Amino acid sequence: MIHNKTILWVLTCLVLFLCGTFAFSQEPAAPSNVTAKDTPNDDGSSITITWDAAPEDSGVVGYKILRNSDAGEFEEVSKQLDANETKYEDKTIIKGKTHAYIVRAITDADASVDSQQTDAVQAKGQWFHTGKTPLFIAMLLFSAAIVWNIYNARSGKEIFVRRIPGLEAVDEAIGRATEMGRSILYSTGLGGVSGVATVASMTILAQVARRTANYETPLRVPSNDPIVMNVVREMVKNAYLEEGRPDAYNEENIFFLTEDQFAYAAGVDGIMVREKPAAVFLQGSFAAESLILAETGNSIGAIQIAGTDSEHQLPFFIAACDYTLIGEELYAASAYLSKEPMLLGSLRGQDWGKVILFAAIILGVFLELSGITWITEFLQRVN
Repeated sequence: MIHNKTILWVLTCLVLFLCGTFAFSQEPAAPSNVTAKDTPNDDGSSITITWDAAPEDSGVVGYKILRNSDAGEFEEVSKQLDANETKYEDKTIIKGKTHAYIVRAITDADASVDSQQTDAVQAKGQWFHTGKTPLFIAMLLFSAAIVWNIYNARSGKEIFVRRIPGLEAVDEAIGRATEMGRSILYSTGLGGVSGVATVASMTILAQVARRTANYETPLRVPSNDPIVMNVVREMVKNAYLEEGRPDAYNEENIFFLTEDQFAYAAGVDGIMVREKPAAVFLQGSFAAESLILAETGNSIGAIQIAGTDSEHQLPFFIAACDYTLIGEELYAASAYLSKEPMLLGSLRGQDWGKVILFAAIILGVFLELSGITWITEFLQRVN
């Protein structure tokens, strides 16, 4: 009886020893289901590799990605990835070449095992980003609104534009200068010809020039940029030609002053003090010199119409000028003054888009406060 128990105990120990030896000697399983695909919605500069994660008790502590190009030698292209990662995007590929990949599993004992080689893949750029489909649809709707309003404007339908007092005062300012026999001073600010505010200012200037051409009122435009000066000269000249008064155009009234900020302000102030223009237009991009210019114009009793998209300078213009165009009113001024159907229709279409966006924001806030988050989740998917 004792002999049988001894034999049983010896056999049990032997089985446990063999099982432990086998468990510690076996290699970890190689990564499975390894695939390499061209990364979607990119310019053809990356390939995405995916695989199945190893079991938690497999001893795998990380992965490394190996790659070959055009069936060459494999080399590592990534640092060691975490054990819970199952995806890697290779952004170091060579365009025009095919690439195959191997995923190498690393264990805590510094052992490694490689997966099977993937099929060779070549990255290609996509024409359309499917993740931006909602934005594309929104752009089409926005463009359709603009085209529809331009069509209505050209067909003779009246396009309502909100009353802007500063623009309604343009004729009053020009008429006052004409009656007093004094000049009009127009400043496009300190911006270059590529600045949006400067372009908007020059568009307004063209409409002002049309009126001064009819009234034969001197229009003086000091510039701080030689390129802006030349563009302004051409715009004013064309305005006078279109009004049939090329003889009233005087190129010397549009001149270069200086590129220095405060020297320009001092020069414009000197013109105001000496010539005392009846109307002063300050339209464009302005900085710290805004109050200097506006205060001088106020001191000589001129009607001042200012406009800028520099929000820090708006308080100074509002305090010292008679009328101020705030923000987008500066951009809408050309449509407001010219009544051109193309500009009016475009302006109306943009307003439609803004109304829709504002309504969507209000709806989104209301739904979010109510615990309904589908709009937020939808916007997060639009990457």
